[in-house]
Amino acid sequence: MRILFLGDVVGNVGCNKIIDNLENQIKKNEIDFVVVNGENADESGVGLTQKICEDFFNCGVNAITTGNHVWDQKDIMKFIEVEDRLLRPKNLFEPAPGNGFGIFRINNNFNVGVLNLMGNVFMKKCDDVFESSKKFVEKYKLKKDYDFLIVDFHGEITSEKNAIGHFFDGKATLVVGTHTHIPTNDARILKKGTAYQTDAGMCGDYNSVIGMDKDNSLNRFFKKNSVKHFPAKGEATLSGVIVDCDIETGLATKVESYIFGDLLNNI
Repeated sequence: MRILFLGDVVGNVGCNKIIDNLENQIKKNEIDFVVVNGENADESGVGLTQKICEDFFNCGVNAITTGNHVWDQKDIMKFIEVEDRLLRPKNLFEPAPGNGFGIFRINNNFNVGVLNLMGNVFMKKCDDVFESSKKFVEKYKLKKDYDFLIVDFHGEITSEKNAIGHFFDGKATLVVGTHTHIPTNDARILKKGTAYQTDAGMCGDYNSVIGMDKDNSLNRFFKKNSVKHFPAKGEATLSGVIVDCDIETGLATKVESYIFGDLLNNI
């Protein structure tokens, strides 16, 4: 069993890179299940739309996670109510449209759980992520309610992501961070068998400032004439992790950073 998790998709170039390449990458890497964080996939660089979700599903994505920009494109509120494969952070204040957790059946008769969480530090207000995580593991169990569990932790700071990783160690197949758009070089298997990486990176143009046009971003930092942030339009790189899973335990046997594309290409 192999899982591919792709980090935040940024703008049209990130979307197109996935649409044009994912099916071949799934075959090449013998992937069984794909999760993509799509919260920046809109052409504006914030939010996502029904059309983007459908394009992702059509090219092989099994589930889409999000984060603090989930509601930035308003039509998504209706779509998330009817599309179980699209998740928002589970610890958003209730009531909120959609779900933060889903269980998905795949062709080889395994159930894959996907849990979407959002951090509390320097992020939009939401319920305490550690209390929410505690309630979750009290209700759901690996190899009882699902065969594998993927946790997307959408957060700003590394310590919070590290802590959640250790909390879920032995309880999840993979804990991976999103939101900062920069891949961290710390992919590893934790002591009790959970694969972990602090941030998956982004699917977008790395000749940029976290996916946004670099010249405009510099002008904003220097407080010069600038406009609202907009995505860079160069060649995109896909960033994430690939995890090999033990079908008996649901835990990881191998994890490695996945990078496919331009500036960060290592494949």
